[in-house]
Parts: sequence; C-alpha cells; structure tokens
Amino acid sequence: MAKESTLRFGAQTDEVTSLLRIVNLVRTGEAATRPEIGRLTGLGRGVVTQRVDQAIEMGFLEDSDFGPSSGGRAPRTLRFRSEQGAIVVCALGALHMRVGIADLAGRIVVEDHQEWDIARGPAETLDATLGMVDALLKKQRTRNVWAVAVGLPGPVDFSSGRPVAPPIMPGWNGFDVRRRFEQHFDAPVWVDNDVNLLALSERARRGDTQGDLIYCKVGSGIGAGLLSHGRLHRGANGAAGDIGHVRVSESDVLCRCGKRGCLEAVAGGWALVRDAEEAIADGASGYLAQRAAAGEPISPASIARAAEDGDALAISLIQHSARVVGAAIATLVNMFNPSTIVIGGAVAAAGEVFLAEVRQRVYELSLPLATRDLSIVQSPDDEREPVLGGAELAREQLFEVTFPRWFADGRPSVASVGKP
Repeated sequence: MAKESTLRFGAQTDEVTSLLRIVNLVRTGEAATRPEIGRLTGLGRGVVTQRVDQAIEMGFLEDSDFGPSSGGRAPRTLRFRSEQGAIVVCALGALHMRVGIADLAGRIVVEDHQEWDIARGPAETLDATLGMVDALLKKQRTRNVWAVAVGLPGPVDFSSGRPVAPPIMPGWNGFDVRRRFEQHFDAPVWVDNDVNLLALSERARRGDTQGDLIYCKVGSGIGAGLLSHGRLHRGANGAAGDIGHVRVSESDVLCRCGKRGCLEAVAGGWALVRDAEEAIADGASGYLAQRAAAGEPISPASIARAAEDGDALAISLIQHSARVVGAAIATLVNMFNPSTIVIGGAVAAAGEVFLAEVRQRVYELSLPLATRDLSIVQSPDDEREPVLGGAELAREQLFEVTFPRWFADGRPSVASVGKP
C-alpha cells in the first residue's frame, strides 16, 4: 500500500507524528472521540478523520459506542484494541517464579506461580519458566505475543538484557536472557531488575505518571527502584538502587556477594534466618523456636508472621533489620528527595513492627526539607505486583519508546524494535 510505504519511510513527518499521538491519546484514555482529538491536537476535522481512519485500517483503533451529545449528533467513541496482542511477563525471584499474560492495556488475563530456587541456573530455570508460559498461552488459545518482560533478582544491564555478577544467581553472570526469550517467542524482550518492576507496578496503581518515588524491597535480599518524575532511574549501567550491598558501618559480616558488611548481610531476609537459627541454637524460646523445633523451616516470611503475632525473638530481628534499612533509606531520601517511599517484600510484611522503625530512622537521619512532605507506606499485599509491573515496562517500551520504529508494520518484532 502507498500509505503504508509513506508511513514506513517517513517516520519523522507530521503525518506520522500526529498518527502516533492520536493512537496514544485513545490508548491512554485522554481522548475518546474525534472532536476530543481535534481539541487536544489542534488538527482540523478532516485531518483527524483521515488519521483515525488510518489507525483503524492498521488495526490499532476501532469505533465503539456513541458518546454523550452536546446538542448535535452524538459522536462515536473510539477504543484502543488492547486485545490484539499479548504481553508475557516472567518475574523470577530468589525462591519462586511467577508468570502472567496481560493485554495491551496492562490487564492481567491469566497467571501462575511456583516455588523455585534461582540458583538452579539459567538453563533449567528458563526452561521451566517457558514451560509455564506456554501452558498459559495454550489455555488462552493464543500465540500472538507482542512483547516479553522479564524480572530478575539481581543487577541487570538493561541495554543488553544480561545479569551482571548477581550474588544469589550462580551461573547467570552475562547469560543472554533476552535472546532466550526472543528465540522462543519471536517478540521484543526487555529484562530488568525485579524491584524496578515493583516500582512500575506502584506507579500504575497510584496513577501518578510524574511522581518521585522509591520502592524498597526487603525480602531475602534488599533493593530499591527509583522513579524520578515517573521515570525509572537505572543509572549508567542499570545498577541504580542496589542498596543491598552498601556498607553498614561497624559490620564485617560476610555477604553472599563475597564482600563484608553489606546491608543485605545484616538486615536482609536470609540474614534474619541465619540470626534466628543461631539464637534458637543458643536457647532462645518462643513461638518461632517452637515451630522450628516442630520441624518447620524458618524463612523471612515466617519471621515476619511471628513478629506480627508478638514473638519476642522475631520482633527483635525485624526491628533491628528495620533500623539498619531505615538508615540506608535516609541516605537515599537526602540525595533523591522522593515524595513517597513504599516498603515491600517478605520481611516488610511484618507491617507496623517494621514500618515504625523505618519511619523513625528516616526522620531522625534525613534533612527536614527532604522529609517535610514525605510519605512512608507499606506496599499492598498483592502477589500480582511484579506481573503488573512487567506489563507496565513492556507497554512503556512499546508505545512510548519504540512505537515509531514498528507501528507501520501493525505489530512489533525483534527486528523493528531493535535494542534499547
């Protein structure tokens, strides 16, 4: 088609720019009718009609119900065809994996999860992950995958999609995670740190596209996702927010990364399990000790639950962790000046037992101006968060970053999207 050729090779023309904007106005809900599009873009009625017809022909938009009348004939509303493609999300944790399928509006259609040790290595882990995804796609009777988002519990070079020296992921260093998924789905793939997905999920839940927010995950490990004016701050190589390996003063505890005195080695979930086992071996009593004596394994989640139930040992462990984490967060507050800090993860699931100590430390150690309007809250207890965040990552990359590269084809591909 001549029109398709014009769009394909004139990616910087006013025609293409206005067409992309119109699709995104409808996609984000900013405009629902042709008159609304005209008012927001300043385009004439005839041009709006032409561009909308193009978007409908290309499969991005379609006519929907009639909208309310303002005195004349009721205008026909438009809708973005979010069902035309699927987004695959694979959120891998230290001890679990969660996969999901979302539509192009970010709504989760189906999901699944299972316990899994990430230390089993990339080959076995990704085979199991892809098997779970294929089962979900078969259940939905679709292979129309437009994008894949993968979250990993370690440092990730976002530009290459490869983990970099992840402390708890032996065999993963430099592994080409992106290529493994590209080969399987023939769709563009984005790989990021798992806490960044959680930060994006929080942004979507709040509907705040311009906020300054820190999402701090305190689970088996510790990490932070940084949103500046609504955008992820990854740093030069994707290492921004990796607070789990900052040095804690007066500590020389050996960390899993091989260094000593890391925040994670003092206050992370695996460190709490270590300290709980040592305390019980030394004669500590209480509910946590009783459950351990009954053969139940101690985990960060079980320590958090025991603290909520009033177990003295668990409370002391949780509060110590919170004080040390709070001091690290205070440094971020002074440097980053966020409006909101969201605390999540298995250890932080202890609720106010953890949160109160964090708040006290942050307000004690941060500058008054930086904390004047600061809100410190707990993340909602929603296991779907990483899947929602992965869908947000894919949608952002598809429609805000790479859209001009592939929209003339009607759908993205590995070749048209290219690399970040």
